[in-house]
Parts: sequence; C-alpha cells; structure tokens
Amino acid sequence: MKTLPHPHTREGAAMLGVFMLVAVELVALSAAPVRDWAVVGGALAGGAASVFIVLAALWHGRSGPAVRHARPAPPRGAGEEWFAAQALEGFPMQAVRPLLLGPNAPPVGRLYTAWVFAAYGHDVVWIERNLDLPGEVARVLVEAARQRR
Repeated sequence: MKTLPHPHTREGAAMLGVFMLVAVELVALSAAPVRDWAVVGGALAGGAASVFIVLAALWHGRSGPAVRHARPAPPRGAGEEWFAAQALEGFPMQAVRPLLLGPNAPPVGRLYTAWVFAAYGHDVVWIERNLDLPGEVARVLVEAARQRR
C-alpha cells in the first residue's frame, strides 16, 4: 500500500481545517439569536479572513525557499579565474604605492579588485565610478593592465 507524499498530507490537513472552521461557524451562527446574526456573521467572516491570510502567508513562506533552492547551482569553477592567484600577476604595486601613502588612501583589497576589472578591460572612468578610487590610481592600474595584455 502506497502512502501519500508529505505535501498531499498537508493539503488534506488544510482542507480538514477549513471544513472544521465552517462547521464551527455554522454552529456559532445557529446558536446566536436572529437579531445578532449580522454581528456574529461579520465577526466570523473577519476571523475566517484572518485565518486565510495567516495560512496563505505560511504557505507562501514555505514554498518560497523551496523554489529558490530548486535553481541549478552554477557550474563548478565558474568565475574562479577572476580570483585565482594568476589574476594578480603583474599588479603594479611599485607604481601604486606612492599613491597609497596619503590620508585618504583606498584599501588594498579595493585596489586588487580594480586591478582584476582593469585586466578584464574596464576603463578608468568605470573603475573610478564603481570602485570609488581616485582617478590617478585607476589610471595607473588601467595602463599597467593594457601593457600586460
């Protein structure tokens, strides 16, 4: 005998919960005096709407990560050439060092990142704007990367 998968069991439990809620509402409505049916019906409709919203939020929250995890992983090694040790070969440390002695010197990690982008063909303006580097530093890196190619 085959058992039902877990998602179907949750759907069945949700349906049973809805039927129970309807039954409780009908009992509460029939037990109330006729003159209070509008008030009781409104309260029950508001309660049912609240339960629906909470259940929908829970269902959406649980189904969201499953969809995100279902995406295929990038192939092994994708992008590794950007961060390999060979990516920093030819880095012009001697040319950049005097520019780093000032009080507002950029961090070395940002210089390495700029070097990789320069090696892949980005220009001075792009590096200045996106990595917030002084133009002089970006120019030295781009020129060294061009000479390396």
